[in-house]
Amino acid sequence: MEKHPKAKEEFTGFLRQQKHRITPERFEVLDFALDYDDHFGADELYIKMKMNKSNVSRATVYNTLELLTQCEILAKRHFGDNKTHYEASFNRKNHDHLICTTCGHITEFRSEKIQKIVDEISTELGFTPSGYSFNIFGFCKDKNHCSHFDDNG
Repeated sequence: MEKHPKAKEEFTGFLRQQKHRITPERFEVLDFALDYDDHFGADELYIKMKMNKSNVSRATVYNTLELLTQCEILAKRHFGDNKTHYEASFNRKNHDHLICTTCGHITEFRSEKIQKIVDEISTELGFTPSGYSFNIFGFCKDKNHCSHFDDNG
């Protein structure tokens, strides 16, 4: 059975509409990106693909990630570390992030309160949101995750 058929169908339509070439390498990047369990950088994805015997070039990975972002199958995230992170946005609900500024650990969470605020502000200002990103920066309190752990809480 083909992996990610709906995402592939959407990506194919996007590539045709934008007059980009439809290549097996682009769909290989799509599969690896959608199978990645966490946020990832382009180089991390490239390394994972190489470890799995892929012949896709680094340039193809970078270019395809940009196309997947434009197509809204992936979302770009910036967590204050001067690095672009990606995550699948295809068939995923909005969610938010807690980011430890010491160890870089990212915890995802969903809050109906935040979604309600986004909806209220958008309505009030006559705006139709297509998504949002809410990040809280701080420090882990779990010594298993972070070198910043403080026993005094």
